[in-house]
Amino acid sequence: MGLLSDPVRRRALARLVLRLNAPLCVLSYVAGIAWFLALAFPPLTQRTYMSENAMGSTMVEEQFVGGDRARSFARDFAAYRRKSGALPVAWLERTMRSVGLEVYTQSFSRKLPFPDETHERYMVSGTNVYGILRAPRAASTESLVFTVPCGSDSTNSQAVGLLLALAAHFRGQIYWAKDIIFLVTEHDLLGTEAWLEAYHDVNVTGMQSSPLQGWAGAIQAAVALELSSDVVTSLDVAVEGLNGQLPNLDLLNLFQTFCQKGGLLCTLQGKLQPQDWTSLDGPLQGLQTLLLMVLQQASGRPHGPHGLFLRYRVEALTLRGINSFRQYKYDLVAVGKALEGMFRKLNHLLERLHQSFFLYLLPALSRFVSIGLYMPAAGFLLLVLGLKALELWMQLHEAGVGLEAGGGPGPSAPLPPAQGVGLASLVAPLLVSQAMGLALYILPVLGQHVATQHFPVGEAEAVVLTLLAIYVAGLALPHNTHRVVSTQAPDRGWMALKLVALIYLALQLGCIALTNFSLGFLLAATMVPAAALTEPHGPRPLYAALLVLTGPAATLLGSLFLWRELQEAPLSIAEGWQLFLAALAQGVLEHYTYGALLFPLLALGLYPCWLLFWNVLFWK
Repeated sequence: MGLLSDPVRRRALARLVLRLNAPLCVLSYVAGIAWFLALAFPPLTQRTYMSENAMGSTMVEEQFVGGDRARSFARDFAAYRRKSGALPVAWLERTMRSVGLEVYTQSFSRKLPFPDETHERYMVSGTNVYGILRAPRAASTESLVFTVPCGSDSTNSQAVGLLLALAAHFRGQIYWAKDIIFLVTEHDLLGTEAWLEAYHDVNVTGMQSSPLQGWAGAIQAAVALELSSDVVTSLDVAVEGLNGQLPNLDLLNLFQTFCQKGGLLCTLQGKLQPQDWTSLDGPLQGLQTLLLMVLQQASGRPHGPHGLFLRYRVEALTLRGINSFRQYKYDLVAVGKALEGMFRKLNHLLERLHQSFFLYLLPALSRFVSIGLYMPAAGFLLLVLGLKALELWMQLHEAGVGLEAGGGPGPSAPLPPAQGVGLASLVAPLLVSQAMGLALYILPVLGQHVATQHFPVGEAEAVVLTLLAIYVAGLALPHNTHRVVSTQAPDRGWMALKLVALIYLALQLGCIALTNFSLGFLLAATMVPAAALTEPHGPRPLYAALLVLTGPAATLLGSLFLWRELQEAPLSIAEGWQLFLAALAQGVLEHYTYGALLFPLLALGLYPCWLLFWNVLFWK
């Protein structure tokens, strides 16, 4: 306390902080990036292990041998679907009843805010079919879900056939202590969301659906299956859910354990597991998988039906059968045995999965990085914002404090001690920037019909073009706001505005990193350097280019190129731009359809904050 209360010592501390601020910021940023890249290397990456005692052993004897029956069901399902042009509801009801299930249907409809050109749909209506296998050894207080999504572009007939064959097999067993719900949904995730909302008696997305007639117990876990053929070379697992949620790590460990027991090849992000972690090749391959997971999680999209279950505190995975050119192939019996083993172990649960991690990163299926090891990477990046904010605060409040020679950017003369900062100089940039963010969030969808009446574009194109127009219009803000701000103490004005912007950005990125580390880290890695360097003095064109290249839109565009590069399918400039426009439309659509938060977060939070730094750069 004596150091801060003594004016002489406080002034000496201020000089020390100002002199070392620039090198400390550089060191902190480099440390954050280096820490993140080191996450794929031991000892930061650890071996996975089973924490739940009830699932700690795979000593169950899988007895499923219904491969031929599954293929027969799949052929019949595909034939009836081709004949009807939609989900064969009557055939599914009849078949599920024949294997001994309680069968129910649910109809639903949803008018999208604008046409979904990716799936070619606007007015959506469909029917979900589900059958319940009642547990003979319990009172229907808990349940498990096995779901298969059926979209308009993919029938997923093999997965439906395997679901029905497993239902018939499970019906003959007497050891089930939980109800098992076999769910076939129409229109992919829309059908899944409609069923989940009706099952939990909520309506969070405006879905119109009929009430459910049949109920089971509280859902403990769910598995979604997608198969493209009768044989697979590997099973790929998707873990990223809505808004970056992840299932309990024990569920993923359970999947990997039964794949190893049955000799199935399992992959993550389409990548094989590295075999040797002692050499450099293993961690480098793990780093590619880690980066793919970070990009997928940062998008906030549900990468499979399981992503919607996570919102309701139901641990879930999506398994995708891949049929590639690999030598070893597995039939439906091998896949069915792995699923049977998983459901039998989940049947042993005495409580919800909770003992393992919910926040983690995966460089491989057999390796994970816990939250305590990856959060320092984001902490180092946010420290840069704290150091710059501390520097500005000291410059604003310490009279006679100047920068020593070579100490870094900023005014070289001491600031007048008696001159205050007028709040009026901050109100206009803050209000106008926030108003632009509100316009970016509301106007694209609200004004799509007006745009289509005056321009030769469709509704989806109108939404995307309005987004880009408002985003670019924000660049003109300095020419409007500087005319109404106070012209007294211009240096103190921009410094105070930058101080507010730094604190605002640090708070946002910190909160994002706690709930979705991948999104918080990506935004911090791109936005922090520009936020720290921006000021109205120095090479203004260079700072302006840096701000544009690190803004939210440029970050999204760069992430798309990096994602395709890591998938070994690089994009051309034209392809990247088209994918960028499609990603904008999908981001807005998923917010209104499923409740994804990435679009409002960028529009109402980070975009206005980015505009504040743009105002600082062109402060007059």
